[in-house]
Amino acid sequence: MLIQILLVLAVLGLLFLFVRSSGAVYVQASKRIALVLFALANIYAVMRPDDLTTIARVLGVGRGTDLVLYALVVAFMAGMFSFYQRFRIVDRRYTELARTVAIREAEVVNAERGVTTPPVVSTGEGTPVPTADRT
Repeated sequence: MLIQILLVLAVLGLLFLFVRSSGAVYVQASKRIALVLFALANIYAVMRPDDLTTIARVLGVGRGTDLVLYALVVAFMAGMFSFYQRFRIVDRRYTELARTVAIREAEVVNAERGVTTPPVVSTGEGTPVPTADRT
């Protein structure tokens, strides 16, 4: 009984910290809802382990603990996929920023040397286009 109380308090504490500290726009509402539902499922599993075993047997899994393990593997993979997608977006932004800074620095150096070139406009698609060539 003591372990159940400790586990439920731990889940509620982590849920509170997540909801409280993630006031940023980065966490989508669907992810928050999924986390709350996952926390509620964990609390239910801690408080009613026999029910979890029954649910596991209905789903074709031998024990409730195995079902929890499988659910955690799926949740981990979903989290890693979400992290990967966010990392790709940030990586693209940094690449575009680095390209823009390099182009601007080249324009400044060329202007200091007296070399005139048409201004370059980034299309956002990776390849800068001189303004004279744009249509």
